[in-house]
Amino acid sequence: MARDGSCVCGAVTYSITTEVAETGACHCGMCRKWSGGVFMSVAVPPGGMELEGAENLSVYGSSPWAERVFCKTCGSSLFYRVTAEGPMQGEMHVGLGTLADVSGIPFTGELYIDVKPDIYSFAGEGRHQMTEAQVIEMFAGGA
Repeated sequence: MARDGSCVCGAVTYSITTEVAETGACHCGMCRKWSGGVFMSVAVPPGGMELEGAENLSVYGSSPWAERVFCKTCGSSLFYRVTAEGPMQGEMHVGLGTLADVSGIPFTGELYIDVKPDIYSFAGEGRHQMTEAQVIEMFAGGA
């Protein structure tokens, strides 16, 4: 099932052409600053998204392993793309809030769980959780 989405102003639209099988929340300080809170996203493999309005995108190289992509017209945070070499290279984590319909998407994981602010928590159990050290090791190890 294709999933469509856009930025606030509509200058950038997209269609995720692969099955959306996982949604995660990142609690790291950078994601919190970039999104204004917890960054919730859906994982999309390289080539799994068609973009319209790419000329309206701006890219910020936010770390040695990733870049953040946003609309340069309205400022909407659209996706985080892995740039590090390895099996995750090119994978995008598209902001859940930019999708037109989020029904039926499972909540499967949380990153930087050890630095999550105390002011919120998610209901339910069974999600994969990784600490800051585990995430850094994942990217440093090229896994």
